[in-house]
Amino acid sequence: MARPRDVASSEFDGLLEKSALKEVLREIGFKELTPIQRESLPHLFAGRDLIGQSHTGSGKTVAFAVPLLERVKLQPRRLQALVLCPTRELCTQVAREIRRLGRRHAGLRVLVVCGGEPGRPQALALEQGVHVVVATPGRAVDHLERGRLDLSGIHYLVLDEADRMLDMGFEEQMRMLLDAIPAKRQTVFFSATFPARFRELSRAYQRDPVEVRIEATPATRAPIEASFYSVEDENKFAALRAVLEASKAASILVFGNLKRGVADLAEGLERHGVSATALHGDLEQFERERVLARFRNGSVRVLVATDVAARGLDVSGLDLVVNFDFPHQAEDYVHRIGRTGRAGQMGRAVSFVSSAERSRHRAVAEELGLPSALARFESASAVPRALVAEMVTISISGGRKDKLRAGDVLGALTGDAGGLDAKLIGKIEIHDRITYVAIAAEVADRAFASLRDGRIKGRRFNVERL
Repeated sequence: MARPRDVASSEFDGLLEKSALKEVLREIGFKELTPIQRESLPHLFAGRDLIGQSHTGSGKTVAFAVPLLERVKLQPRRLQALVLCPTRELCTQVAREIRRLGRRHAGLRVLVVCGGEPGRPQALALEQGVHVVVATPGRAVDHLERGRLDLSGIHYLVLDEADRMLDMGFEEQMRMLLDAIPAKRQTVFFSATFPARFRELSRAYQRDPVEVRIEATPATRAPIEASFYSVEDENKFAALRAVLEASKAASILVFGNLKRGVADLAEGLERHGVSATALHGDLEQFERERVLARFRNGSVRVLVATDVAARGLDVSGLDLVVNFDFPHQAEDYVHRIGRTGRAGQMGRAVSFVSSAERSRHRAVAEELGLPSALARFESASAVPRALVAEMVTISISGGRKDKLRAGDVLGALTGDAGGLDAKLIGKIEIHDRITYVAIAAEVADRAFASLRDGRIKGRRFNVERL
């Protein structure tokens, strides 16, 4: 077994051998290791199997992605690493982070394999060769059984949010994949909890794993101002509108427990002049990507979501999280409010608790050490002004696989043909076959016409205003 590298220094440079990865980390601005990275990386670089437990937003993706990228061989192009995740959202987020860290690995191919998307393009990409697959267990097994997914070359396996995959009923698929991968591999499990089934899985498929557990102490937990209000169901909508007005927040995530309720709530907010949209399990992948792109780039102020968004949601810098429906479990509460107050910034979480939800609130409060008392909501009758987004999203029918870059889109909008001030252009998010660009609302019509009638890199693309 290789000797663990010394991580006495807080800089990544002391860990890495590949200059390309060092350069990317410097460009991104990584300097200090987070606790989960500091405790995990020496063992991961030493080739040890590992069980890691840490809170939301702790940096675990970087912890397993950096050793992966250090070891991947770009030639020949074959599958060497598999990352399993419970949801499409988390797959997308993890793949994006691996690509970001590996952007100086010339020719690196990272493929997302999950349901909700056509299987044929995934099969074609697998046939052409990839280095890393990030997958949900169900779709990975589907490709395996069809002979499309060759696992014989995998030496690095990660199960991200392993407990969540077990909760979602993926144990059989997980075991099928683990059985199909060569035993001579490094197996890494990250999990928020350690149920008995998780322990059984570890005993069966890991070799003497080291355990790293990072508790969410005040030193590691982002500061969050949490408030709990007694609000009956019939008054929650008015209370939510009042909270949105009072907060002056630019980005708000509102959680509901039911898909239908989430959709109705988003529609109700829109009818009252609030820029809102819904995210839930009935949306197709293409629709989900649109929703998240609009929320990330600021062209939607309020995202109303079920717990499908609580884990792996690729958004940061949220000003406010609202529990419109109180969650059923303490773990769900932790993951929900973990979306706010990141990067050391003060976050705010507001929870509504109806009479029917009080026993649930007491149980969660006791488990997590939260205040059990509920404040009365005094401002539910206030009528807020309309909360309109300052940005508009335009989609372009070309992306990473069309060799489209953010600079190309920016140039088309600010050059002679577009003539827009770069300050009026927001986030440009490039996917495989589609690009989303945020434009200041006051010039959105002009930008749309410029992209519709003009060219990007000498080519015409279809554009749509979302």
